[in-house]
Amino acid sequence: MQEHIIPHNFSVDIEQLKAIKNHNPFLIWFTGLSGSGKSTIANALNQCLLEKKIHTCILDGDSVRKGLSSDLTFSPEDRRENIRRIAEVASLMINHAGLVVLGAFISPYKRDRERVREIVGADKYIEVYVSTPLEVCEEQDVKGLYKKARAGLIKDFTGIDAPYEVPSTPDIEIDATTCTIEEAASVVLTYIEKKLVSNG
Repeated sequence: MQEHIIPHNFSVDIEQLKAIKNHNPFLIWFTGLSGSGKSTIANALNQCLLEKKIHTCILDGDSVRKGLSSDLTFSPEDRRENIRRIAEVASLMINHAGLVVLGAFISPYKRDRERVREIVGADKYIEVYVSTPLEVCEEQDVKGLYKKARAGLIKDFTGIDAPYEVPSTPDIEIDATTCTIEEAASVVLTYIEKKLVSNG
């Protein structure tokens, strides 16, 4: 059926959107273990961008799993499909709406993160690895997920009985145990400031 799909040529293009919004659209992809601080840092960064009048959208694992990917399990194959769907949605938001998208997802497999980069475009992808150690993630496990995984109540839980492939060359690495959430957000903001400008 793919050969019968012909995308419509819409008259509003990305350059017009960039001119109106006065910033470049791209994806900031936060990856790390459950409880590492990904969504919390992304939320703080989103607040900073709002103050700068940057048009954003924030996506995280739980919100996507509740809707878009509610039919998927946590098997490696379904994780791959989950991340593919997210990447396609992010690409639409970036290239058709001109948004800066903040994505906070465990995304444990390197090949899946590379797929995200391919889908949205390497020039529109910034990878932030939140490298908070496993033992710290377990200590601040407010959802009780690690305890359930240790008890065998949750299968294929990353860090317990499913692997996490550490990014080899992330654009930014943050250990949330060595700084405040606000400081972590500031590190990312400083990194992306040049990328935000319309001619950058």
